[in-house]
Amino acid sequence: MTDGDLTGTVVAITGASSGIGASAARALAERGATVLPVGRSPERTRRVATAIGAEPLIADFARLTEVRQLAKVLARHRIDVLVNNAGAVVPTRQVTGDGHELTFQANHLAPFLLTNLLLPTLREAATRRPVRIVTTASLGHRFGRVRLEDLEREHRRYGNGWLAYCDTKLMNILFTRELARRTAGTGITAVSFNPDPGTEKTGTGDPTGFATETLLGRLLSRTPLHRIWLTGDDGAKPLVRLATAPEVADFTGSYFDGPRPDKGVSPRAFDADLADRLWQLSTELLGEHLTPITR
Repeated sequence: MTDGDLTGTVVAITGASSGIGASAARALAERGATVLPVGRSPERTRRVATAIGAEPLIADFARLTEVRQLAKVLARHRIDVLVNNAGAVVPTRQVTGDGHELTFQANHLAPFLLTNLLLPTLREAATRRPVRIVTTASLGHRFGRVRLEDLEREHRRYGNGWLAYCDTKLMNILFTRELARRTAGTGITAVSFNPDPGTEKTGTGDPTGFATETLLGRLLSRTPLHRIWLTGDDGAKPLVRLATAPEVADFTGSYFDGPRPDKGVSPRAFDADLADRLWQLSTELLGEHLTPITR
């Protein structure tokens, strides 16, 4: 893994149709990487793909069958870096056709499923060269509370989507830590990160949109949580570094908020038992969706 010329490196990025994902796709392609851009919007994803000379891959994480189909397509490639970047804030509680709360499914279950389906391919690739899995978390994880008996916030306040969002960002970090434990010694490095602070909007949040028009949004804007609103280019910088810098391999399982590992991370993110139990429950919830894919 090198942070210079990336010729020959294959990077799959979810949430690549706009914001951080689109900027990272362009930055990595400019360094010579072969980028596989994944997005929900066919039009926006195609636009990004065309700009970098790639084929667009379309998948809606609100549909687990589409996640499985995406995994089948990606498994045909030798992937060096998998970036779990797709995410959403949903202002009202919604349930997907798969029976899960939308934020929980899109931000946690879908990337959990995609990563696990691709693990055989990634393990095989790691026997020849280092492999990296990077997951976009958020400073908002500090406000998250993972309740194993209520992962989908059926019995707690939804908080205009932000409380559910913060829960899933903590899940992203717990997932990364457990993934690192389960892949230790295989040549796979797993890290999560909070994008650099900024002031402009991405595809996830908008400081001039619903979030600040609500009482909760106005309160959050006075806390560090407002930092999740940032430019795509700003957020892409740490993503690209974590995806390519050789020294990151020494910190598998870590969360990055800036250059230092585990800076500013919630103490709840260090709960190894919680991470293991979340993994087990996620596996149970996904059931047959986790059936190994055939290439």
